[in-house]
Amino acid sequence: MELRHLRYFVAVAEELHFRRAAERLHVAQAGVSEQVRKLESELGVQLFERTPRSVLLTDAGVAFLEEARRVLRQVEVAAQAARGSVERTTMRLRIGYLPDALPTAFPRALRHVATSLPTVQVHLQSGPALRLVADVRERRLDVAITSLPAPTNGLRMVRLGVERSVVALPAMHRHAVEPEITIARLAPERIVVLPQEANPAFRNALAALCHTEGLAPTFVEMAEASVEHALLAVAAGAGPAILPASVIERYETPGVRFVALADERAAIQIVALSRPDHGSLATGAFLRALESATPTRRAEPSRGLVAVAG
Repeated sequence: MELRHLRYFVAVAEELHFRRAAERLHVAQAGVSEQVRKLESELGVQLFERTPRSVLLTDAGVAFLEEARRVLRQVEVAAQAARGSVERTTMRLRIGYLPDALPTAFPRALRHVATSLPTVQVHLQSGPALRLVADVRERRLDVAITSLPAPTNGLRMVRLGVERSVVALPAMHRHAVEPEITIARLAPERIVVLPQEANPAFRNALAALCHTEGLAPTFVEMAEASVEHALLAVAAGAGPAILPASVIERYETPGVRFVALADERAAIQIVALSRPDHGSLATGAFLRALESATPTRRAEPSRGLVAVAG
């Protein structure tokens, strides 16, 4: 038994006329008659009394009509639930970002979405770089703000610019008043860093810079991927911390000052990753806002492990 059989039967039962039922359903009268006969054959009962001048419901037809209507109503309820689920999904925006690097375009884009699509529910979460990429692939996130290189094959990528590094120093440190500082001048000291998995692109760029300069500083790795904990460790005298420059706008810790790291080789490329087939109004609006808020922007499909040119 098909839903089509029920719809044809209900139309005939309500019109008590096969031609009018066919017109209501926008199908040929012969098709309606055939489907009703198939339904009667499958049920093993006669649903209509047919005469040359009239069509009447049998007792079986009257009983079947009530149940057929109920089934069709339930089908419509299920269809509405499915459509509503899709609509709610398209008005949900799940964004993941790195704990230590977040470009200025990000809050601007969020404000744009909040203004243009006030009903969108935004869910934010911070996480390690590789997990963010995996969450986008598995549809647990709509957008990931992360750094390159990363396994981006098959994902849509919006470049959000290059982020340089800063050194967080105790306020009374001898270099705290300088406009910038080289990695070589920090070499004798231990350097506070976040865990490798938090932002491997940044850690690798920092390690490469040290290697190029012939330096082997002692890294004090935090137990958690928390910028707040790193800055508290700096204030407590654990050593300077080297972090992406966007932390300046997001974090302020008493007793800690930020000084630019002079060497640009410790810079990283920040990107927004999403699935090309996301089909979400909210995701599309957010990505367009990111592109608009980024001075040199370019959206592109990714082809693999993307690296930053040195």
